Amino acid sequence: MTTEATETPKVSPFDAPASPVEYIVSVTPEAVAKLIELRDEEPEKDRLGLRIEVVSSPGEDFRYDLSFDVVTQAAFADEVRTTDGIKTIVAANSIDLLQGSILDYSAAQGLIIRNPNKPLAASVEGLVRNDELSANIETVLAGEVNPALASHGGFVTFMGHDTEGTAYLTMGGGCHGCSMSRMTMLEGVQTTLLEKVPGVVKVRDLTDHTSGDNPYYT
Repeated sequence: MTTEATETPKVSPFDAPASPVEYIVSVTPEAVAKLIELRDEEPEKDRLGLRIEVVSSPGEDFRYDLSFDVVTQAAFADEVRTTDGIKTIVAANSIDLLQGSILDYSAAQGLIIRNPNKPLAASVEGLVRNDELSANIETVLAGEVNPALASHGGFVTFMGHDTEGTAYLTMGGGCHGCSMSRMTMLEGVQTTLLEKVPGVVKVRDLTDHTSGDNPYYT
């Protein structure tokens, strides 16, 4: 959900605006208009702001909760902003995950968040993620694999390795649920990692592809 906002002061629910800062979530004019329309249907419309929170767990694609809430009840650590008359409240536990996002609206898609961040990786018991081999894998994924998958709206996330040469990954975005994603993983990602990272002999995909909601291929 996306675009530019016009007003950038940091506003605590309880204090006067402070110095201008960047928005956590920018709101497009289209989204502002729709949010004002929806807010004005609420009984306490003058007290309400749109609360935005990431509700997915690590290892899952982003899912969001958007709901109107009384602005003065926002927690001190929440980020409150005003854009053309509509207030947004970004939940404190979601600030890092939503940094640089855009809240947009279209008649076809409704309210949508365009989030440039990656979901947090799930922790898998027994896998190693903080050694030199892990760093080398992460470098290749960030520099070569994910830029290639980005053309399909997808990405892979490194989950760890088993110290015996198997790297465990998940796929997200357009690759999650895609009928071609397993082939992409095995033939593309695995080939690249085996060629570029000494010590990797196999790639295992931990993604639950049956849960994909918006595959790139059909």
